[in-house]
Amino acid sequence: MEEKGMGRRAFLKYSAAVSVGAGVLSATLGANAAESGAVLKKALQFGMLPKGLSNAEKFKLAKACGFEGIETGPMDDLKAAEELGKASRDAGTPIHSIVFGGWDASFSDPDPKVVEKGRAGMDKALRSAKAMGASAVLLVPALVTETVRYREAYERSQEQIRTLLPLAAELGVIIAVENVWNKFLLSPVEFARYVDEFESPWLRAYFDVGNNIIFGYSQDWIRELGGRIAKIHLKDFKRDNYQWTNLGDGDVNWAEVRRALDEIGYSGFLTPELGGGDEAYLRDLSARIDKLLAKR
Repeated sequence: MEEKGMGRRAFLKYSAAVSVGAGVLSATLGANAAESGAVLKKALQFGMLPKGLSNAEKFKLAKACGFEGIETGPMDDLKAAEELGKASRDAGTPIHSIVFGGWDASFSDPDPKVVEKGRAGMDKALRSAKAMGASAVLLVPALVTETVRYREAYERSQEQIRTLLPLAAELGVIIAVENVWNKFLLSPVEFARYVDEFESPWLRAYFDVGNNIIFGYSQDWIRELGGRIAKIHLKDFKRDNYQWTNLGDGDVNWAEVRRALDEIGYSGFLTPELGGGDEAYLRDLSARIDKLLAKR
């Protein structure tokens, strides 16, 4: 890959575009965010709520447990998606994000049919997000494999994402690229560069606090990515035993994470990506997040 930085003209263009886009996004930097610190809102993934409840009851329970938003998956029926979005807003827990993923149809795959499947899936996810009132769609942009080189993953994924940016802009929905265990974007410096090269407010970062613990430190990534972060996932991980844990039981330095969020003025949702449970479990999870991310 050619070493490519963002020139002054491109940076100013990008910054201005982000400022314009911020008015329609629920999880972007507020005008005074950097001065006042982070403004954090807790959300839940829809699948973490008890299965036996109606949708309205699920949203009501999420609100009662202290959560202010919901993250869910795309839907084929856009009318049903609109109804679900309305129900979530009526309960005070708006759907803020859609998880598309992209593992099974990667933009870096050498097979055009697989790539087309991924593009069609992202198209559906973006339209679902618009219907539900969500501001972003999570995308795993590429997979580095035995047969897909790192450079190929980088270039192919950017090529495909650029074809989707006009639709994202039309719908007012961010494509949020997440750091995951895909052997790709392995440093915060590279992640920031990858985002910057699109020069678009509709391509941002979805930062997962736990996914980088085996090879980095969350607070470092947060400070490096800064305002590029559109959304945040919460997870925790124990290096010694190489296992996922409940929030607070792993090696994430939550005090430093909070300081870093304040420094960059992050304003938006924090969504734990954990197993679900009953009301007692969800209330405990809500309290854990409050404790872990309380101002020091």
